[in-house]
Amino acid sequence: MAQQEDVFKKIVAHCKEYGFVFPSSEIYDGLGAVYDYGQNGVELKNNIKRYWWDAMVKLNENIVGIDSAIFMHPTIWKASGHVDAFNDPLIDNKDSKKRYRADVLIEEQIAKYDDKIAKEVAKAAKKFGDSFDKEKFLATSVHCQEHQAKRDALHARYAKAMNDNDLNELRQIIIDEEIVCPISGTKNWTDVRQFNLMFSTEMGSTAEGSMKIFLRPETAQGIFVNFLNVQKTGRMKIPFGIAQIGKAFRNEIVARQFIFRMREFEQMEMQFFVRPGEELKWFEHWKKVRLNWHKALGMGDENYRYHDHDKLAHYANAATDIEFRMPFGFKEVEGIHSRTNFDLSQHQKYSGKKIQYFDPELNENYVPYVIETSIGVDRMFLSILCGAYTEEVVGDNDTRVVLKLPAVLSPVKAAIMPLVKKDGLPEKAREIINDLKFDFNVQYDEKDSIGKRYRRQDAIGTPFCITVDHQTLEDGTVTIRERDTMEQERVPASELRSIIGKKTSFTELFKKLS
Repeated sequence: MAQQEDVFKKIVAHCKEYGFVFPSSEIYDGLGAVYDYGQNGVELKNNIKRYWWDAMVKLNENIVGIDSAIFMHPTIWKASGHVDAFNDPLIDNKDSKKRYRADVLIEEQIAKYDDKIAKEVAKAAKKFGDSFDKEKFLATSVHCQEHQAKRDALHARYAKAMNDNDLNELRQIIIDEEIVCPISGTKNWTDVRQFNLMFSTEMGSTAEGSMKIFLRPETAQGIFVNFLNVQKTGRMKIPFGIAQIGKAFRNEIVARQFIFRMREFEQMEMQFFVRPGEELKWFEHWKKVRLNWHKALGMGDENYRYHDHDKLAHYANAATDIEFRMPFGFKEVEGIHSRTNFDLSQHQKYSGKKIQYFDPELNENYVPYVIETSIGVDRMFLSILCGAYTEEVVGDNDTRVVLKLPAVLSPVKAAIMPLVKKDGLPEKAREIINDLKFDFNVQYDEKDSIGKRYRRQDAIGTPFCITVDHQTLEDGTVTIRERDTMEQERVPASELRSIIGKKTSFTELFKKLS
């Protein structure tokens, strides 16, 4: 685990060194859990957003997009339940004075039992080699069964406490499991209490005439309150979806793990409206579709898994997460939720406006049910970086750090490099750039040796490096180097557009999805 933590520290440092992510307000010593995206980070982020948006809106004729405001009428958050129920259970250690989420402490304890079982399995696999039968071993190993029994008992107890909203029981679990504060190493805990995560501010020109409003903690409500606007103006027929990408804000007390949990973040959400009674069929449909979307990037199918929720939100009748294997364990990158008709019914109740759909096939009005797919852009960004970050030994003792990003998402698609800064080579390289820049984000690089330039481009994930040399002036060919294999090939400069285009095309990726 320590080794994985070291890898994660390297990834965080790499993000800063190569212009992906900077601490916000850094010259003023930063602002907790707020980050800025640098020149390479914003390109990668925009490519992730484009992949999501086009997969939703272009590939599905019954899904359209909107962009709703961050500021919304305060009653919306009363109707949605956020004012009363958008809380985290927090616990303080009296010695370190540090505050933790009680549920996270317990989930980490459950993960420790999983780790113990995994270590037993790994040890046995090493011992028995090819003849190792994992299922048989798990069924017969006394140690594994003991760990599994403790894990299952803890999991059942934790799930019940969360569903009952029993804060005293959450604290008792922490005491009984002898969970210590990572800082002080003591078990001197306070009671568990709830903390609302919404940021509030005031709208209005005078103190007397101002209205308390909230920065939205999710983008979904902007979709729900626009349901009728979109349905009527777009003449949408159920089933249909509304997609949105936008900023959301949560006053996370325990914000950590770099950009995994931030106070200002970006969401990509799609709410899919369906007939009552058909929601679980569509829930299964969107679970599969969304997992395929992730896997199509080629980051390794074994790095993804579903995780069903122990505690369902007050509005849901089914919920699952898609998790990605980060250096700090499997973590949620996307949630798929069957939200029933809770949101639209609540807004109908609180606004006094009828929010229903007339179904011509059934000849009746009803409040539609909703399947939500919700993905954090920043978490997706982090999962891509963690999956791509690679340290390789090259030759006898040289090493390189390479980001093996899906080429379609790479910030820079190709770097054009004149072999030397004379003899007309820079001019020829610029000519090639001017030919390619309308289709791809390309970079010109003439500083340092070719080897150092390759390393720089490897570090930001550029799929192709193109070297212009004296032979280029004679026959119009260039050397193209592929990032992952480091293989080089001589090709006509006139073919570069099609070579780069094929490898970095969203079209090719979308064909995998459909």
